[in-house]
Amino acid sequence: MSWLRRHTVAIAIVLIAAALGVAAGSGFIGNHFGSSNSERRKNDQLTDQVKDLKTQLRQRDDFIGVLGGRALAGSFKGRSVLVITTPEASAADVAAVSDRIAETGAKVTGRLQLTDALLTDQQSAKLDTIVDQSIPPGAALRTELTDSGGRLGDLLGLLLQTPQAPQAARDAALQTLQQGGFVAYSGPTVEPAQFAVMVTGGRYADDSGARGQVAARFAAGLAGRSAGTVLAGRTGSADGGSPVAVARRDLAATPHLSTVDDVDQLPGQITVPLALVAESTGTTGDYGTGTGASAPAPR
Repeated sequence: MSWLRRHTVAIAIVLIAAALGVAAGSGFIGNHFGSSNSERRKNDQLTDQVKDLKTQLRQRDDFIGVLGGRALAGSFKGRSVLVITTPEASAADVAAVSDRIAETGAKVTGRLQLTDALLTDQQSAKLDTIVDQSIPPGAALRTELTDSGGRLGDLLGLLLQTPQAPQAARDAALQTLQQGGFVAYSGPTVEPAQFAVMVTGGRYADDSGARGQVAARFAAGLAGRSAGTVLAGRTGSADGGSPVAVARRDLAATPHLSTVDDVDQLPGQITVPLALVAESTGTTGDYGTGTGASAPAPR
């Protein structure tokens, strides 16, 4: 997998450079200073190179898809996975990851959406009240978790990732959280699962406030109850205040929490279920090509 990623990066760099070359030769510079026949020929050659490189990228994706499908086939059979999303998550990324999980033989039990009301952390008192009232009888949240994201993740991990949680308590908590505007889901409830994948977006804007912290701490709280959780973001998600960056920087010692920083790319979409398989064997890692990644994929 690592040489495929290096090849991908190399092609992308050449593609960008070639595209810039075309722009430089036929755009502003060409318009203002004119272009000779040799320059036009050069532009035509660069245009052909771009077309060839695009073809190579498509062929690369086809090749990786075939190899990835063989690696994933039946590798997680009989397991169950809950898919969680933030508002920034791309629907295409979520669909691709879900399809790849299905290739492993695992079942996606449902999808849970975290809302802007949760991530902005402006209604933490209201959320804390709901969380406190939703703890199943005889259970307790971890006392070291005091922030709203971590406490909610711990509660939902307790309700959705532990088989002994009462269904009535789970359904009541989910309904109250949905009515409060903190989560969203379709259907009457969300079925529990052994593992979880949380899909986010790319790099968060500098003025995004506490969004990345809340999302990352939610994932960490959830991971403490699950058999394994993968937090996945798009290219750029390993930098700034995005959940992946926060998790790698501040929550690196969290058990059962792996990260992937290129879920918008085919290699990253394949890496997500591979990371789940690794989690099932007790291996946690930070995967991708961004800041803090320890490897492109589980070895």
